[in-house]
Amino acid sequence: MVAGDRRRRPVTAVDPRHRSRRLLDGHDRAAARSYLKGIGFSADELARPIVGIANSWTGTMPCNFDLRRLAEHVARGVRDAGATPMEFNTIAISDGISMGTEGMKASLISREVIADSVELMGRGYLFDAMVCLVGCDKTIPGAAMGLLRLDIPGLVLYGGSIMPGRFRGRDVTIQDVFEAVGALEAGRITDADLRELEDVACPGAGACGGQYTANTMSLVMEFLGLSPMGANTIAALDPAKARVGETAGRTVVDMLDRGQPARGLLNRASFDNAIAGVAATGGSTNAVLHLLALAREVDVPLVIDDFDTVSRRTPLIADLKPGGRFTAVDLQHAGGAPLVARRLLDAGLLDGGRPTVTGRSLAEECAAAEEAAGQEVVVTVERPLKPTGGLVILRGNLAPDGCVVKVAGHERTRHRGPARVFDREEDAMAAVQRREIVAGDVIVIRYEGPRGGPGMREMLGVTAAVVGQGLGESTALLTDGRFSGATRGLMAGHVAPEAAVGGPIAALRDGDMISFDVDARRLDVELDEAALHDRLAAWRPPEPAYRRGAFARYAASVSSAAEGAVTG
Repeated sequence: MVAGDRRRRPVTAVDPRHRSRRLLDGHDRAAARSYLKGIGFSADELARPIVGIANSWTGTMPCNFDLRRLAEHVARGVRDAGATPMEFNTIAISDGISMGTEGMKASLISREVIADSVELMGRGYLFDAMVCLVGCDKTIPGAAMGLLRLDIPGLVLYGGSIMPGRFRGRDVTIQDVFEAVGALEAGRITDADLRELEDVACPGAGACGGQYTANTMSLVMEFLGLSPMGANTIAALDPAKARVGETAGRTVVDMLDRGQPARGLLNRASFDNAIAGVAATGGSTNAVLHLLALAREVDVPLVIDDFDTVSRRTPLIADLKPGGRFTAVDLQHAGGAPLVARRLLDAGLLDGGRPTVTGRSLAEECAAAEEAAGQEVVVTVERPLKPTGGLVILRGNLAPDGCVVKVAGHERTRHRGPARVFDREEDAMAAVQRREIVAGDVIVIRYEGPRGGPGMREMLGVTAAVVGQGLGESTALLTDGRFSGATRGLMAGHVAPEAAVGGPIAALRDGDMISFDVDARRLDVELDEAALHDRLAAWRPPEPAYRRGAFARYAASVSSAAEGAVTG
């Protein structure tokens, strides 16, 4: 379709070119127009509202690999609605690929870079509106943070989940591969078994297939109202994704015509809705970090203990991996995020009056949710999988500022055992591989927090290896780092204050008795206050791991995990 065939835009009371006309209108802006005409934009296109498409496509992982194609569908929707799309790119770090290496430190740091780059491009090009295309974990909150800073109409569209792999008659995800590494070391499988699983676990493009961090944050965007309800649940390679992309393009232009900035959709009730969605689906503990950071962007008061409060009143109703049986694609076929939201709305556990990007309320968006006959993925609130949600906040003399535990499966709620202390993830992994961890142990991995890592690495390699060795039900782990959404077992992450700033975790020694009591919301070391005080008084901070560059700048400015690990 040529430019002259585009549908005529309606007349609105809101100036849809409230930003771009400052960049492109008038004699003095001729040079700017000339540059853009040089890459194919016509005068007619430059006289329309300009919609930025923030694309986190990368050729380095499956999670974001299909976003280049999705961007074409979004652009078509934008053009059909009478606006002009301009696409740009930002970075994306794969948690799964970088796991267990120095590269994993870049993951959480990338969230800040993504947010900054989306903000800078929006300010630099004066886009009137924006669609953010996201996939792997940090691209979702990072893009949303940048969008919210701009205070323009915009939405977040998730590329979608990968399809499950098929291994010896059963569905598998990347979680099975991580756990198989531990099983191999324990002699439970062979090298050939691992290679066969490795070859089939990731059958194409899309983000990790359980209710891990990417799919958790995808659902968060829908529950916040920043994504069209039900759009994110559709798998990456589902043919319906093309229609979703086009609809998103038209939706953002409609937001522009209505003068609805994304920032104006959010208040405290929006965040409570999002936390409830995470709790009800057994979602990733990373949602705590990201929702705290998002709330800060819009000046909504939210603290770490609010996650425990909402989770206590929200039942677990979605039987999703890693704690459950089903994948994200199974959730799509069962009825998707709209079905989960409708269950919670009907029980009075969500604020259905919150607005969404479509102009309809959350309740209106979920009214048409369709439940597949005979589905087993989403149960009822009256007969939940568990009476309370998956997010638990513990405090105690080891975590005075809090830490996060996920109890979405059938985990123990108590554990007492001797500490096995490691000052970095690699040392802990080596001990696991040498079979030095035994039943009853509490693995402690410290100096992996936001500042100490820096970058707060995820510990899926260690936790999965422990589970793969058959120790998942007889050991526990605590860290000032993070966990992957695929982690399962009694694991406490985000321990704050972190070791690098002299938090109590820095005082631990091998053999100290550590007690987890999830029901009492406690994480403690069995030392009296005076002994703990004396150890910390003798503590000295380690030398910085990086003295220049992005890692050093991040370590110098990042806040506590209990505050979202933000940098500005």
